[in-house]
Amino acid sequence: METTERIRAIAQAAKQASHLIAVLPTTLKNQALLTLADELNKKKPLLQEANDKDVRAAEDKGLSPALIDRLTLTDTVITAMSEGVVEVAQLPDPVGDVVTMWKRPNDLLVGKVRIPLGVIGIIYESRPTVTVDAASLCFKSGNAVILRGGKEAFHSNRALALVIQDVLKKSGMPEAAIQLFPLIEREAVYELLTLEDYIDLIIPRGGEELIRAVVEHSKIPVIKHYKGVCHIFVDASAHEEMAESIVVNAKVQRPGVCNALETLLIHDAIAPSFLPRIVSTLRKRAVEVRACKRSLAIVPDLKEAQEEDWYQEYLDLILSIKLVSSMAEAIDHIEQYGSLHTDVIVTSDYSNAHAFLQKVHSSVVMVNASTRFNDGNQLGLGSEIGISTTKLHAFGPMGLQELTTLKYVVYGNGQVRE
Repeated sequence: METTERIRAIAQAAKQASHLIAVLPTTLKNQALLTLADELNKKKPLLQEANDKDVRAAEDKGLSPALIDRLTLTDTVITAMSEGVVEVAQLPDPVGDVVTMWKRPNDLLVGKVRIPLGVIGIIYESRPTVTVDAASLCFKSGNAVILRGGKEAFHSNRALALVIQDVLKKSGMPEAAIQLFPLIEREAVYELLTLEDYIDLIIPRGGEELIRAVVEHSKIPVIKHYKGVCHIFVDASAHEEMAESIVVNAKVQRPGVCNALETLLIHDAIAPSFLPRIVSTLRKRAVEVRACKRSLAIVPDLKEAQEEDWYQEYLDLILSIKLVSSMAEAIDHIEQYGSLHTDVIVTSDYSNAHAFLQKVHSSVVMVNASTRFNDGNQLGLGSEIGISTTKLHAFGPMGLQELTTLKYVVYGNGQVRE
C-alpha cells in the first residue's frame, strides 16, 4: 500500500470508529479505562525497557536534562499515568449532558446537548505520557484519536499504544478508536493534516516551531499553544516569604514545562528587600538570573536582560526579572510580552487582586499561587489534552468538556412554521 493510501486508511478507520465510540455507554468506557490503568501498572517492566532505548538515544544526542526528564518513564511517572486514567474514569461523562433548555411561545422545547467532536489528531513531542493522557481523555469524551508522538519517544509510545490496543481488543471496542500514527516522516504528517473529510480537529503539543508548522500545513482546525511565557507579579503589599516560596516553586520544580515561570515582575516599593532575597535563593537553586537595568542598581552582579529575553520561554533554569513602578506597568508588560498562558499576582491587597484578575486576559490568571497549577489534573479536570492559548474553541487546560461541542435539539408536538 502506498504511503498516501495508508494514511488515508488510518483516518478512514478512525472516522468509522468514532461513530461507535460516540454512543458507547459511560459504564463501558469507564470499565475499559480502569482496565487500562491496571495494565499500565502490570506492564511497567516492558514499558520501561522500551523507554530505556529512547532515553539512551536522547543522552547520546546530548539532549538537555529538562528534555530527558520529560521523556523518562520512571515508576512514579507510570503510576501517575495509571492514576490519571482512573481519575478520568471517575469524572462525569460530558457526552449527552443537556447544558440548557428553554420553551418557545409556540411550546417548542429547544436545548443544547454535548456531543463528541469526532476524530482528533494529536501531534506531540518528547513526553510519552501524552499518549495515555490523550487516549483516555478522547476515549471518555467519545472521540476517536490518531496519536503522532515525536521520534525521540518512538519506542515508548509504541509500547504504550500496544497496551492500549490490547485493552480495546479485549473490551470489544474498535481498535481504530485509538491509533498510533506509524510514520515518523514529516511529509507523512503533512499528508495527514490535509484529511479534513475524516479528521475534525488537530491538537499539537510541543515547541513553537512544531505548532507553527502544523498550523501552516493543516486544512483542519488547529488548537494552538505556541509557548508558555508565564509571569509572576510581586505586588508592593506581597508577603515576602509567600512570594519567595511561589517564585521558587514556579521556576525550579520542573523548569522544562510550559507552566514554569519565565519572567518575574517586582514592584519598586518591595524591590530593595525582596530582589536580593529572591536572587540569593534562586542562585542556590542554580538559576541564572537576567535582570533589567533598574535591578542592577540593587544587585549589581546580575546579567543584564536583553529585549529578546522578555519573549523567551526558556524551559530551563533561567529567569528574567524586571522592576515595575505599578501594577498597570506590570500588566502592560504582560500584554506586550506574554503568551496568554499563565500569569500570577502575589499580593495581600484585595482590590489589586481583583483588578489583576479582571485586566489580565490569559487562559489562567491566579492570585497567590504558583504558575505550576495551570494543569488539568491540578485544577480538577483529570488529565488534560493540552493548554490552549487561543480563545476558539477552547481556552486554557483542555479536559473532557473541551473535547466536546454542542448541538441543538428541538422537541415539538406537531408545530409548523406559519
